Amino acid sequence: MQVFHTESKIIITCNKRLSPYLQQEVEALGFKPTRVFQTGVELQGTVTDTIALNLNLRCASQVLYLLKSFDAADPKALYDELVQIEWEEYIDFSGYFSVTSNVNNEHILTPLFANVKVKDAIVDRIKDKKGIRPNSGADANKTVIHLYWQDNKADIFIDTSGETLAKHSYRKIPGKAPMLEALATSTIMATNWDRNSTFINPMCGSGTLAIEAALLATDKHPGLFRMNYGFMHIMGYDEQVFFVERRKLKDKAKKAVDFKIIATDISEDAVDIARKNANTAGVEHLIEFYVCDFEDTEVPEDAGIVMFNPEYGERLGVHTKLEITYKRIGDYLKKKCLGYRGYVFTGNPDLAKKIGLRAARKIEFYNGKLDCRLFEYELYEGSKREPKETE
Repeated sequence: MQVFHTESKIIITCNKRLSPYLQQEVEALGFKPTRVFQTGVELQGTVTDTIALNLNLRCASQVLYLLKSFDAADPKALYDELVQIEWEEYIDFSGYFSVTSNVNNEHILTPLFANVKVKDAIVDRIKDKKGIRPNSGADANKTVIHLYWQDNKADIFIDTSGETLAKHSYRKIPGKAPMLEALATSTIMATNWDRNSTFINPMCGSGTLAIEAALLATDKHPGLFRMNYGFMHIMGYDEQVFFVERRKLKDKAKKAVDFKIIATDISEDAVDIARKNANTAGVEHLIEFYVCDFEDTEVPEDAGIVMFNPEYGERLGVHTKLEITYKRIGDYLKKKCLGYRGYVFTGNPDLAKKIGLRAARKIEFYNGKLDCRLFEYELYEGSKREPKETE
């Protein structure tokens, strides 16, 4: 099929503020972005190129391959343009497809209406050419078509990912308020951790940060945990290309590290969940799990990073209990983690002030729709100055 060999615009989407880390990943794979924006990266490539992108990227959400750009003032114009596309060359008439969209057009009150117009055009075209209509619905586990329609400009894409890439498929038990895997990876990348020194994650919850650290350190990519993508359901797909790419991932993945990754939580249930998730990801043997209060977390002499993702509480009206917790985090970093770099990820700036340390950096993220910061603390020892108290 021509899309597997024909270059077109590829949009790789991500959650807001993750694009700098997504760009690093894309460039590390040898691709040259033509544009980087707040929620994604744009480049030129084929659907075959999207196979490597889907299997390797940790920070992405969807990999979209452009089929056609056109003007469409209203739903009729949209349908008239879409019905001209040779859908019978992309979607098997005995197959199944779903439609997603991002729409801002004065004639569209709900994106579902735009989705129906796309579906109608595809079904009518294939039925006209093949005499049989394909099935369609909301499931994203087969062929997925994406409409981007802003004012009078429309782009229609093949979503080569299908289910989101932001979940890395190993976390079968999410635990309480888990951090999305793509966000966890991005926050670790933001620390500039060398992936070869101690990584400590007190208050680990379901273990996402520690697991993502272990996956980064061993060069294990999300494609090792997943066997279904949108590109597999496009006519002309060659499964050998996928298996060759997946073999590359297996061959470069390391089995061991020569430093400590430590994850602790006061909840026995949380640590049990974290262990199980780590086992699914194949990195349980690389992480030392302990049930303990975070203040009792071991800090090896070899320097590295300490990373917290504590509860945020309410944005307004800070809870006294959490104020005490954040102060204790600051005390732990000051007293026990000298020589390390400390990080606290939170969506509550008032609580962050209770840490009592001056942040060297405040890196912006979102967790869902919540505006968050990753606070970096340089924990000097010896002849270097002690951390300054926040005034």
